[in-house]
Amino acid sequence: MSTPLADTTNPDLGLLYAVNDLAKHAPARLDHLVSWIGEYGILIGLALLGLVGWLQARRRPDAPVAVAGLLWAPLSVAIAELANLPIAAIVDRPRPFVDHPDLEVLVEGKAGTYSFVSDHSTMSMGIAVALFLVNRRLGWIAGGLALLQGFCRMYMGVHYPTDVIGGFALAVAVVLLLAPIAMAVLVPLCHALTRTPLAPLIRAGRRGEPGGGRGPGRGGRGRRGGGTRGTVRAEEPRPESDLAA
Repeated sequence: MSTPLADTTNPDLGLLYAVNDLAKHAPARLDHLVSWIGEYGILIGLALLGLVGWLQARRRPDAPVAVAGLLWAPLSVAIAELANLPIAAIVDRPRPFVDHPDLEVLVEGKAGTYSFVSDHSTMSMGIAVALFLVNRRLGWIAGGLALLQGFCRMYMGVHYPTDVIGGFALAVAVVLLLAPIAMAVLVPLCHALTRTPLAPLIRAGRRGEPGGGRGPGRGGRGRRGGGTRGTVRAEEPRPESDLAA
């Protein structure tokens, strides 16, 4: 049964109407743009951030640990989406436009699907939190995109605010609670891959390593023992943390 806008005393519904009303008064081109961003654009942007994070992680001293953290991002999203299947079935919440047909709906094909929790919000925040554990600067950017994702889903009229918040909470819980277990598996795996032909995927070639350019400077031929001693110290590995800061 439709609820008139004047009767939306429920904060969840009231906020949805407040955001969705922007779509009713916006130009059609803006609505199409927001729909594309909310459906595909933000996820593409997050994938590009993950690619940038991987390129940077390969050049870090703790590259296997950092790359393992990046691998955890898509894996955690997959786990969160699987966890959402029984949650959505138990809650059995229809899309907001089913009970409130006066909403402006900007995307088709959502009828008959569950509203709680928002899959797009879950995926966006899951990537953001996992990326933050590896690269805080990229993580903050991804977090901003995740918040924008939640706004877009309400603007499009396909999710309640609590659907978005529920997706955020599910993603954060899965990423943080399961991260220690995941890293216990992924870090040794990435270390093992550095000894295989797939090593360039984990660690970028550096000077002094095979395929990484020249070794120490031309003058460091080990005369009087000085050059050799300096080289050994330079190649001592740094201690690795569980996740990069």
